[in-house]
Order: sequence, then C-alpha cells, then structure tokens
Amino acid sequence: MDSADGLQTPQLTFEEGVKAFFDSAPPFENGDGISEKLKQFIAHNSSPPDGNARRVVCVTSGGTTAPLEQRCVRYVDNFSSGHRGATSTEYFLKAGYAVIFLYRRGSFQPFCRSLPDDPLLECFESTSDSNIRVREAHAEAVKRAIIDHHAAVADGLLLKLPYITIFEYLQMLQMTAMSMRCLGRHAMFYLSAAVSDFYVPWKDMVEHKIQSGQSDLLDVKLVQVPKMLKVLREKWAPSAFCISFKLETDTNILLKKASTALEKYKMHAVVANELSTRKEEVVVVTGSARITVRRDKSTNDDVENPLIKLLSGKHDSYIEESSR
Repeated sequence: MDSADGLQTPQLTFEEGVKAFFDSAPPFENGDGISEKLKQFIAHNSSPPDGNARRVVCVTSGGTTAPLEQRCVRYVDNFSSGHRGATSTEYFLKAGYAVIFLYRRGSFQPFCRSLPDDPLLECFESTSDSNIRVREAHAEAVKRAIIDHHAAVADGLLLKLPYITIFEYLQMLQMTAMSMRCLGRHAMFYLSAAVSDFYVPWKDMVEHKIQSGQSDLLDVKLVQVPKMLKVLREKWAPSAFCISFKLETDTNILLKKASTALEKYKMHAVVANELSTRKEEVVVVTGSARITVRRDKSTNDDVENPLIKLLSGKHDSYIEESSR
C-alpha cells in the first residue's frame, strides 16, 4: 500500500494485522455479561444433571456491517438474510446439539420458517380496541414456533447472542471460541455468517455523521479484515470441528475457491453454495470428497436437513478418532 506522498507503507504481518484489528475495536459493551452467559451455557451442557454431555455448536448467521462513523449513520453492509443459519440451528437442535446462535440483529430467527415475513402485523388481528388474537390461518405455526423456541431456551439448549458490526461479531466469536475450548472435539463451529472483508479502523473514523455537499467525492480508506478462520483453528479453539461457507455467483470457480479455503484455513469442511441455487443444493468439500447435498422436493424439505445430518455424522467420526 502506498501513502499519499509516494513512500511505501510497511505491510503488516498476519499476526500484526489481527492485533491491529482488535486494538482498533471500540470498547465491547456488556462483555462480562456475555462471558458469564457463555460460561453457564457450556457448563450446563458439558456437565448436565443426567450426566449425558452434549456436543455444542456455534452457529454464526446474518451479515456484519462496517461502520463509516463512530456515531454510526452510514456503513458498508454484507447482505445475508440469516435463513441458512437460523434453519440450520433448528436441525442442530433436533440432532442433539446445544446451539450458541451468534446472529445479526434483525435477521431471520430459528423456528420462524412457517411464519410470514412480518409476523407481528400479519399473524395477529384486533378483535376490539383492547384485544388482539392470532389469525386462524397462522395459529398453528405461531403456536409451534413459540413452543419450540421457549422449550429450547428454557432447557438451556439455545443461547442467542446478537451483533451488528464487524467489531462486535469478531469480538463475540473470539469470546465464544475461547469459552468452548474446554469442550475439545465436542465443539463445532458452523460459520455461515457473511463477514465483512474490509473495515475502517475505529481510530480513523470521524466521530459524527459524514456531511454531504462538502465534496463531490467521498474518500474512504478501507483496511482488509484479517481472516480470523486461521486464528480460530490455530489458537482460539484448535480441537473444534470447523465448517466454513463459500458463496459465489460463478459456478466455474466455486469448488476451486472452496478447496482453497479448506486447505488455507485448515477447515474440516467447506460448504460451497452458488447464489441462485443455494436453497436447492450445496456441495460439501472435505479433504477426501466433494459431496452434493440436495433438498428433498417430494417432502418440501429444506436443504439444511440432509446437510446437518451429513455434518453431524462427520463430527461423530471426528470425535471417535480421538479415542482410537
């Protein structure tokens, strides 16, 4: 990277880039409270009263924002509805996992697949000035969603942690991974969030809203976000079973990019999905195979159902390897 006066700016090493990112991050609100929730959740599922320890998966979902101002009005967004992560969470719970659901605030939520896009306004109707009831057409779906969600939370099987910015996401991912390290191979990371590739360091941001009309050109310098998959695998939770995702619009490069990510970041599997067909099929790339997973159209099933069955089976094998 060249500076404005033509002098060469020293390139940071990967480790220096990671340190620079976390050093530049704004203070993390309620970090102690989140840490305590994680501690209690992991303790509950690793040493339950019935003695049957559960596997724990961290599902990341939705897209991160990269703020352009400290008192943020404008930001660069990574689009993701969160449908993959939320739906996968349901199937992980059915497969016997406890789930830490790290999600973008306002994105798709578990158990809401059968509800309309705006459930608050579309699922309820007024019967008088002071009474509200569930519309008959949505009554069963609303009942099922509420029962399943409350049961998962009440049983200590689902912990939901919201984020918005890239700073919040990576600080929470680090905190979660460090908390799950004690689980060894019984921990899994299912990293389906769309994570920002670039950001503005906090110290370089203007404090207040960037004013329009001052110039025809807005000059913003973005810095590349260090690829934390490498740090997750090597330092934060080195024994965990890790799955990342690769989304492309060009099928000709998709599998090659997924294979590169598998090798570069030492993932146990990479889920390759093409934008237009991602809800119909995905390809799970491992060190020894490329497995196409398709949804069952005859039962109107989600592709996440066979996907989670496949990945949980591979996680079983990974755990069993340690006892051989």
